[in-house]
Amino acid sequence: MRIRFSALTFAVTEVRMKTIRALLLLMMGTLLVFPVQAQKKLTAAEAKDHVSETATVCGNVVSTRYAASTKGQPTFLNLDKLYPNQIFTAVIWGSNRSKFGRPEVEYGEKRICVTGKISLFRGVPEIVADDPGQVTIVPKS
Repeated sequence: MRIRFSALTFAVTEVRMKTIRALLLLMMGTLLVFPVQAQKKLTAAEAKDHVSETATVCGNVVSTRYAASTKGQPTFLNLDKLYPNQIFTAVIWGSNRSKFGRPEVEYGEKRICVTGKISLFRGVPEIVADDPGQVTIVPKS
C-alpha cells in the first residue's frame, strides 16, 4: 500500500509540475510579446487606424502651439499636416511642460517619434506625452 501511494503521489506531482511549467512558459511568452506590440512604428497618417493601441508614431513637426491661457495649458505638436488640418497631434499638458523645457521650440520643425496610447480628440488621433522619454528626435540622415 505504501509503494502504491508513493507512485500515485509521484504521478500527481509530475502532472502538477508539467502544468506549472506550461503556465510559466505561457506567462513568459506573453511578457515577451506585449513589449513588441508597444513598439509598433506608425506614420502620422496610419495612427487613425490604431486608436486605443500603444504605438510609436513618427512624423515631421509642422506646427506647434503652446496654449498658455487655455485650461490645462497644453502644448500641441502637429505632425505632417498643419493645424487646422492636422492628422496627428502629440500633446504635452502644462503640468508636465517643465520636464520638456520649451517643447514648441525643442521639437518645432524636427522629425520626432512619440510613444504612447493613441486616442482620438475631435476626430484627430493623439498621444499625450507625460515624460520626455516618450518623445525622440530623429536625426537627419
